[in-house]
Amino acid sequence: MKKKYTGILILGIFLTIGMEAGYAQFILNSSRSLFSDVKAFKAGDAIMVYIMEDTQADNSATTQENRTSEISGNVSGGAGSTSFKGNVGLGTGNNFQGSGSTTRKERIRSRLSARVVELDSLSGNLIIEGTRTTKINGETQTIIIKGYVRPVDVMPDNSVYSYSILDLTLFIEGDGSVSKIQEPGLITKFLRLLF
Repeated sequence: MKKKYTGILILGIFLTIGMEAGYAQFILNSSRSLFSDVKAFKAGDAIMVYIMEDTQADNSATTQENRTSEISGNVSGGAGSTSFKGNVGLGTGNNFQGSGSTTRKERIRSRLSARVVELDSLSGNLIIEGTRTTKINGETQTIIIKGYVRPVDVMPDNSVYSYSILDLTLFIEGDGSVSKIQEPGLITKFLRLLF
């Protein structure tokens, strides 16, 4: 009887150890933490993207050009009392100075829900896409975002900052009366074509 219970006990220990080893292997193969919320890891899941982009570009150029030319000579001629002598000179000068500078600053703050389109099979990164179109008082604004997100960059509330998105593509387009007022007029467009 003792041998029977001992055999069952040993079998139970081996089964428990085998199950623990399998469970440990499962935990090692998954990158999810046991203590954090579930993150979006499959196609169709939603991710909130916080768009926070700051850019600044400065450009300046200076040109200076000086050119001077001089030609001079003596002229004499004539015969007898009608002879003449004189100096002839010709001088030209060209001076050009030009300078220009541009500064462009952009600060974008927005929030947009994006969708996981697929999982990159090589890296495990999430491929996301999102579009938002709003129309207020005849003004239409469209925001389109695409890129790759590392699963570790997804926060517990299923959100990510735009500066953490790899190969970020961000389009912000507006259309309406304000956008049309900002466009140059026909005469300005024509003069730009000429010059």
